[in-house]
Amino acid sequence: MRFRESVEHIMQETQHILEEVEEGKVNDAINLFFEANNIFVYGAGRSGLVAKAFAIRLVHLGFPTFVVGETITRPVKKGDLVVLVSGSGETIPVAMTAEIARRLGAKIISITANPDSHIARFADIPIILKPRKKNASLAPLGTLFEISAWLFLDGIIAQLMAEKKENEESMRGRHATLE
Repeated sequence: MRFRESVEHIMQETQHILEEVEEGKVNDAINLFFEANNIFVYGAGRSGLVAKAFAIRLVHLGFPTFVVGETITRPVKKGDLVVLVSGSGETIPVAMTAEIARRLGAKIISITANPDSHIARFADIPIILKPRKKNASLAPLGTLFEISAWLFLDGIIAQLMAEKKENEESMRGRHATLE
């Protein structure tokens, strides 16, 4: 059945992608979250949805977090952290955000599949989530990157939870109540 073949392919490939992430870069990234005055996340399309899901969890952990482009987002300043998610690393609004954030003195974590991309070059910490083999019939377009990015960022949340000594109960107190 194609469904099972697809799920197996996606699981195997995302595991391989995430095993390639350097632990030192994860530790460096974690430190930036604790040093930041404010955290901003951004991505376009499906990568943007991954970024927004991450932003929600950061809010649940008590970090002052904003999504770039939303009407209530603060201005980015020196001492802030910008997390950019883009498979290609060349999506124009995301690449422009990297340039602007750098000019403003913010720290940048980029999450991309392209180590030579615009956002990787501007990042203080580039996280590369590069699929080794693509099979468009089992995982079309950027599926492997997007799922790997989601899992990577949820792993970051788990590490931040541990270091802040947070749990689901404390996070639930910051969960939306008007849903």
